[in-house]
Amino acid sequence: MSDHHIEVEDSFIKLSDVYREHKKGLDTISVLNGLDFTIEKEDFIAIMGPSGTGKTTLLNLIGGLDRPSAGSVSIGGTLINRYSSNQLAQWRSQHVGFVFQFYNLLPVLTAHQNVELPLSLMSLSKADRKRRVDAALKVVGLDDRSKHYPNELSGGQQQRVAIARAIVTDPSILLCDEPTGDLDQESGESVLALLQTLNQEYGKAVVMVTHDHSAASYANRRVFLQNGKLQEEVVGS
Repeated sequence: MSDHHIEVEDSFIKLSDVYREHKKGLDTISVLNGLDFTIEKEDFIAIMGPSGTGKTTLLNLIGGLDRPSAGSVSIGGTLINRYSSNQLAQWRSQHVGFVFQFYNLLPVLTAHQNVELPLSLMSLSKADRKRRVDAALKVVGLDDRSKHYPNELSGGQQQRVAIARAIVTDPSILLCDEPTGDLDQESGESVLALLQTLNQEYGKAVVMVTHDHSAASYANRRVFLQNGKLQEEVVGS
């Protein structure tokens, strides 16, 4: 993987006094209420909490898929909530990798082709794209499955392909929404160990939403979202 990461300040990711409201008919529903959240470059954070409390909304704010109703979102010292939609799309393509519960692989494409998709937004030669895809598949332990289609892979292998797709652009941040929610225990533990490796050995900041306390134990920080606010659990307490 290359080294073109964002310049990192003391607080790599910082959400300050963030509010997020949704309109539902004539009603305004408050999801996040003056939330403050700081994430360091070396963090692997698990976000937990009851369903419907805004955990995915929080991920989407960090990843620039959503904007706060009020407050600021700063990544590497840059206020991304001030970006235009086009600027946000360009920023996301360089700095954020997304991992979802249901893989979102295209069934008509091989593992190699699925991983290559994010690179289509970048000005790279065919040889450079192949080198990056091969490197990403090797990191997730699937370099020998590059020509396989999703239906020829297990659920755990499909999620590894999805993680390879998320890291192929060498992002600084991995945002994972219930990444083991559709996997058996053994496959889930394998995926979590991979995320831990990406955090500890490759320097990715990992932010993971999960309902699973055993999955959350792989993180070095656990936070609970309720009533629009975060409460931190001291790991090991």
